[in-house]
Amino acid sequence: MQNLLQYLKGDRVIWVITLFLLAFSLVSVYSFVPVLVKVEGGTPFKYLFKHFVYVLIGLGVMYWIHRKDPRYISQLSKAAFYFAIALLIFTLLFGVKVNDAGRWVRIPFVGLTFQSSDFAKFALIIYVSRLLVKKKNLLNDWREGFWPVVMPIIVICGLIVKDNFSTAAILFAISLTILFIGKVPLLKIGSLIGGGIALLGIIVLFHKAVPELNILPRYETWENRIFNKINDDANVLDNAQSLNAQLAIYNGGLWGQGPGNGQLKNYLPEAYADFYYSSFVEEFGLILALILALMYLIILFRIIRIGLSAQTMFETYVCIGIGILLLSQASVNMLVCTGVFPVTGQNMPLLAMGGSALIMTCFGIGIVQAIAYKNEKNKDKK
Repeated sequence: MQNLLQYLKGDRVIWVITLFLLAFSLVSVYSFVPVLVKVEGGTPFKYLFKHFVYVLIGLGVMYWIHRKDPRYISQLSKAAFYFAIALLIFTLLFGVKVNDAGRWVRIPFVGLTFQSSDFAKFALIIYVSRLLVKKKNLLNDWREGFWPVVMPIIVICGLIVKDNFSTAAILFAISLTILFIGKVPLLKIGSLIGGGIALLGIIVLFHKAVPELNILPRYETWENRIFNKINDDANVLDNAQSLNAQLAIYNGGLWGQGPGNGQLKNYLPEAYADFYYSSFVEEFGLILALILALMYLIILFRIIRIGLSAQTMFETYVCIGIGILLLSQASVNMLVCTGVFPVTGQNMPLLAMGGSALIMTCFGIGIVQAIAYKNEKNKDKK
């Protein structure tokens, strides 16, 4: 490990935890895919190999980006933002649909899919961070400062919300956090929150008034999940996923059933992704589950520390945004599996099986490490 780390610059603690989680994901994905084998066919080894390829790509992306100067990332942020808009629009029109949600773009020739919102999340965080620095003296001005910073948030979240409400909500909340740290006046942030709620309410009412237009194809799913959570006893069948997830956690106990010995993973859809935490607790136990949560908290702490030590406010905003994004995804997965939140689709960063989510998470951590590496070089010069 020591020989490996000499080639990796930046924060060594983040490197160690990241590499450990990626390696462990190979074990857990191989164990958690029986339900996928039943539904789509193939063998567990097929999905393990596919995940292994994504891990290698993620590692390659993370290593490549962590050697770059963060200022280049800032310079490319505008192009990345517009590419994200184009990708989201293309997904809305031509995306591959799964469970009535058109979130994926199929990559030609290789047959793999890419979730466009995974790229858009990081593109937005980086672009808003750049705009906050560029407009820092104009944030009190609605036209010249506030709206140029806020419009990218409205556009990206608006394009995502149609098929992925939870991701749009998390991204909107993270953007508000960055605006707050960037010293955008609270009155303006409050007006953005109120306007966002009002706009969503109008769209929902319009959807209900003219259902044949199908403006929000996932609305009934959102509504059912929320009301099923509120009235749990009356909707036992609709909450089967959540109940099985909680039963898996109960079945795991303190020490777990052992790798490969979990039973509820056979009845949990996406035990390898959306219900990863439940499957993890069932097989590895509550003690290791608490250690896993602690690892994510350590990553957040180290990322924020890197951001606060950064030389520019752009780097600070980017680090905080990426850190909160990673912790939010992990927290939502845990809260859904434990029955605190309604069922929604957020997987465990670095652990869950997936392509674009894993690669973009590695990309985000690579950016943080690039900033940490720059901090190291600046210290050496002093």
